[in-house]
Amino acid sequence: MTTRIDRRFSELAREGRAGLVTFLMAGDPDYDTSLAIISALPKAGADVIEIGMPFTDPMADGPAIQAAGLRALKGGQTLRKTLQLVREFRKSEADTPVVLMGYYNPIYIYGVDKFLVDAKQAGVDGLIVVDLPPEEDKELCLPALKAGINFIRLATPTTDDKRLPAVLANTSGFVYYVSITGITGSATPNATRVSDAVARIKRYTALPVAVGFGVRNAQNAREIAQGADAVVVGSALIDALSDPALRAHVRRRARLKMAQAGSIGGATFWKE
Repeated sequence: MTTRIDRRFSELAREGRAGLVTFLMAGDPDYDTSLAIISALPKAGADVIEIGMPFTDPMADGPAIQAAGLRALKGGQTLRKTLQLVREFRKSEADTPVVLMGYYNPIYIYGVDKFLVDAKQAGVDGLIVVDLPPEEDKELCLPALKAGINFIRLATPTTDDKRLPAVLANTSGFVYYVSITGITGSATPNATRVSDAVARIKRYTALPVAVGFGVRNAQNAREIAQGADAVVVGSALIDALSDPALRAHVRRRARLKMAQAGSIGGATFWKE
């Protein structure tokens, strides 16, 4: 079965450019503002949208994303509301893939079977669950694939050739390469090393490879894009949107139902 994620990466390949994958936390700083910003992302250049599922113990997240999650939780964001946010997004945008990213505990509490049904109906295309290793594929990965939802696995600089086949075994949609060792947004990746790592992963899979964790600016993104199928921008985007004046502006536009979050610089990454 071909998914929205498959179609989008096929389009990117035909266009000869790397994709822009954006990450924002659902419900940050509140539901309406979050929906307004996420709804504006496709026109701002986002090819794939990752939406964070707020969780109280985000072990892989750096300060920016941790703070975003806490703001969302304080504002009353729940997994049920996150799925509702996707439903609202789908009313105006049918083509851009949506990937939910987070941790297993909220999904487990929600109920795996119910979550997958509700996520599929809401318009979710993929899942990234950072604390479920391949050894636990029966918990969520395999049921998600059966439900028609891509399950996207993380590969890291410490994923060696012995481990990599297990990581890729049931991965679908794309592979998310973590470009640094450590938490999100904590360092700037070396473009040459990233390119070499992506080439190594591609020796084991035909799936596209998106690179994230540490992409801080447009120049850094362009460099990474030369050796990757997509670049993920998360912490830098959340930092930019933490400006109170910008958030107030988005809130006003949201109330008028004319939400525009502004342009993301360097959103088009043409292959050289």
